[in-house]
Amino acid sequence: MKKRFLPIVLLLTSLFTATAQQVAFEEYDLDNGLHVILHRDNTAPLVTTAVMYHVGSKDENPERTGFAHFFEHLLFEGTENIDRGQWFKIVTANGGRNNANTTQDRTYYYEVFPSNNLELGLWMESERMLHPVINQIGVDTQNEVVKEEKRMRMDNQPYGQFATALFANLFEKHPYRWPIIGAMEHLDAATLDEFLAFNEKFYVPNNAVLVVAGDIETDKTKKMIEDYFGPIPRGKDITRKSFMESPLTETKKARFEDPNIQIPAILTAYRTPSMKEREAYALDMVSSILSDGKSSRLYKKLVDEKKKAMEIGAFNYSLEDYGAYIIYALPLGGTPLDDLVAEIDEEVGRLQNELISERDYEKLQNQFENKFVNANSSIEGIANSLARYYMLYGNTRLINEEIDIYRSITREEIRDVAKKYLNPNQRLLLEYVPREDGDNR
Repeated sequence: MKKRFLPIVLLLTSLFTATAQQVAFEEYDLDNGLHVILHRDNTAPLVTTAVMYHVGSKDENPERTGFAHFFEHLLFEGTENIDRGQWFKIVTANGGRNNANTTQDRTYYYEVFPSNNLELGLWMESERMLHPVINQIGVDTQNEVVKEEKRMRMDNQPYGQFATALFANLFEKHPYRWPIIGAMEHLDAATLDEFLAFNEKFYVPNNAVLVVAGDIETDKTKKMIEDYFGPIPRGKDITRKSFMESPLTETKKARFEDPNIQIPAILTAYRTPSMKEREAYALDMVSSILSDGKSSRLYKKLVDEKKKAMEIGAFNYSLEDYGAYIIYALPLGGTPLDDLVAEIDEEVGRLQNELISERDYEKLQNQFENKFVNANSSIEGIANSLARYYMLYGNTRLINEEIDIYRSITREEIRDVAKKYLNPNQRLLLEYVPREDGDNR
């Protein structure tokens, strides 16, 4: 029964994705450099207003890390026309919701409103860009908020320092080496003038993209955008530094002790190309083969069959300048960490030396078709994708065309990219182990 059911599932998935509608959009620039993207979808009376700024943790002074994430919080404090503490109340009172997030490469703010409140969303984001109130009261308040977030999500969370330990050891020169949340002592030492200067440099129209997606009338929306964002002065052009890492030529070993865990973990990480490179797409497919679902190679072998791991995963963490290909495992029972590494290397070696079967290739293509449809299944998701493809890839059309890149990647390319990047002499080997006597220092 199972053997006949699986092809039917794959066929239905293929038929579903083949008829997925393309995302229609229009994009243009205001005179001040703000890039605008509009997507009209009148199927539901909702609209998303979103602004992505091209600033992340990589843009920070090494002695003032955490600024980009700090501003994710700080720019909700209030504006000249929105009183302190009123931002979220205004959104909620008008039937909306909002959020923001920061990565190494960008910061993203968005609101979702009933479409009759589109103008409110545009006004609020223009206020954030033009009239933010940055004062010592707000800085002190958000300093405590960020410290509590760090305590909750990292310091007191099992495996909460995983990413910090990884990137600190995988990168030596690039700003990716420090955590997005930054160092609390850097935020404590920063002056109000330093925060004001950071805002003036990065949170300007020529360093941002505005996306309006949903139930809109295009001409009216353009008029409102011009009214609210057009008068905002252009900022100074931003000159970004580039950082080149020396290739890893031998296994780099590191160890991190976490007082919040009882079960150790082993992690292997490899430096990989920018998200914009074709090889990054092939590495995404390698991840699916190794650990996407219970039938994936690593899960089936180490969790299901040999019962050596209680959890295992592989993923390509793509960023604008570099990527990190990460494989991690938590041992089951007394399985030595070295044993897990040997088993992982064996499966990676298979990928490096053998083509995946035609059947596995077809299944892989269907997985990525399904992911493509899901990513564009909501107005909120479409807005995020439009902003990201423009800002980080320099090609908004990828919202419709990226799936064609995955479709075009061959079995030979999957083998070759694994052979090129996933070798023991090119990796970090991190032992993430319990600590019994207090905090890491």
